[in-house]
Parts: sequence; C-alpha cells; structure tokens
Amino acid sequence: MSSFAFVIIAVLTLSAALAAATLQKLMHAALSFAVMFVGISAFFFLFGAEFVGLVQLFVYIGAVAVLIVFTILLTRHEVGKVRGFNWSGVVVAVAVFGGLIWAISKTKSVSVASPQIEPVTVRRIGELLMTNYVWPLQCVGVLLTAALIGALILVMEDREEAEKVK
Repeated sequence: MSSFAFVIIAVLTLSAALAAATLQKLMHAALSFAVMFVGISAFFFLFGAEFVGLVQLFVYIGAVAVLIVFTILLTRHEVGKVRGFNWSGVVVAVAVFGGLIWAISKTKSVSVASPQIEPVTVRRIGELLMTNYVWPLQCVGVLLTAALIGALILVMEDREEAEKVK
C-alpha cells in the first residue's frame, strides 16, 4: 500500500466530508457527500477489497447519492436556499470522532495468524449472482424500479395539485 496514495485519498475524503457537513447550499453539500463516498471506495480499492469498493461505488454513489440529489431536486423547496451552520452536527461529529480515537487507542493488536482461505473474487461473486441468485437479483431490480416510478408519480400529482390551486 502506498503511503502517498493513502494520504491523498484521506485528505480528499476528509475534506469532502467536512464540506458536506458545513456547506450552506444543500445541493453542494449533497455533491460533496458523493465525493466522500468516492474517497471511501478508493480506500477499499487501495486495501485490495475490490468487491467492497465496487459495491460502494454502485450502491452508495450510484444509488444513495443520486437518490439524495433527486430528492433535493424533486422537492418543492428552493435548491439555492441557504441553510444556517449546523453546530449540533459538529458536536455529534466531534463526539463520534473522539469515541473512535478512544476505541482505537484502547484496542490491543492481535498477532494471531489468520487461516488461509480462498479469496473471493468479483468474478466469482458475479457468477453466483448470475446463476444461483438471478431471480432474487431480478426481483429486487423490479421492486426498486417500481418504487422509483411510484415516487415520481406521487411527486408529479403533488405538482399538478399545487398548480391547480394557484
């Protein structure tokens, strides 16, 4: 693992997380939140956990971050509306960070050799998903698509009712 790459990714991830917590425009905060997810997935790739990195990219960036941006865009609130600084969020973040540092400092290192296991590759997981688990995978895809269409219909109906009232 390259120490230089680790430092660069850490600075990027921490600055994006800080920006997500402190930016006043909600859209900018959501986009910096997505950049933070990219940094976390880069850590997984750097540490050799390619599957977890890909899941991080697909699920959190491809779904959660995009869902947050769509939610902001589909609501009736102004996108450019300025929020006040969130001091309670800073207090909670500092408390969680302090708790993590305390837990890390109190943890004793383990020097037991781990048993040799066969590495699970992305190819093997893909083969399993496309053979043994293809029906559950397809059902989840259809369910999520139906939920997205239902959410769009609800938003469109609310906008039509709001326009009739005006």
